[in-house]
Amino acid sequence: MLATRTGRRRAAALAATAALAALAAPSLAATPATATPPAAPAPADYDDTYYKDAAGKTGDDLKASLHTIISDQTKLSYDAVWDALKTTDQDPADSGSVILLYSGLSRSKSSNGGDSGDWNREHVWAKSHGDFGTATGPGTDLHHLRPEDVAVNAVRGNKDFDDGGSGFTDSGGSLTDADSFEPRDAVKGDVARMIFYMATRYEGGEGFADLEVNGSVDNGSNPYIGKVSVLKTWNDEDPPDAFEERRNQVIYDTYQHNRNPFVDHPEWVGAIW
Repeated sequence: MLATRTGRRRAAALAATAALAALAAPSLAATPATATPPAAPAPADYDDTYYKDAAGKTGDDLKASLHTIISDQTKLSYDAVWDALKTTDQDPADSGSVILLYSGLSRSKSSNGGDSGDWNREHVWAKSHGDFGTATGPGTDLHHLRPEDVAVNAVRGNKDFDDGGSGFTDSGGSLTDADSFEPRDAVKGDVARMIFYMATRYEGGEGFADLEVNGSVDNGSNPYIGKVSVLKTWNDEDPPDAFEERRNQVIYDTYQHNRNPFVDHPEWVGAIW
């Protein structure tokens, strides 16, 4: 009788272990365009692997290590960005829509284009700042490309980032004045971390300009974007949320296979700048 009970317990334990393993095992199926992006693992999961060469470093040494790490990426064409954004920026509450960055509106994935009421591809690091346009590389890097309403995108234009200004149609709380743009509160940190990513990823190689963050708001076509002090504050005040973390993960898993290190480690902004 004892042997029978022991056998049953062992069988039950083995069955439970198998069930847990099945739940934990990653799916090998391709991620459909309308699927909810996977939850991001804790950044610590990457500290001993992806970020191992950055461990213990600060300042220029940390920036140089991160540049080397994140420069290992798959590059997309500008046309491919359309479909990628439909997955990276999918509305968690509506699989048929995307969330627009500055306005916060949810808009149908099929409404992408260049007409009034459409959403288009916003370069958060304005493509004229360094004159890289839509070239494969900085011009197509998903870590700073986001869906935005055509008219709102035009309001932002190529302005630098700073606090202050006035609202506008479909602003969602974003503000603008003659020489700067302030995103809505919910994405200020997102914008800052995208800017710091670009300044780390593109350091003058591959035929592109050396992108840098500075303290100005009138940088024109120079390869700079400011204000660094404001962007650092935004990074601190608006830490990464679930949407931003999922976005980072799906870019890593499905498209570029590199990460925005400042989403995984927002404190690295202060360690470098």
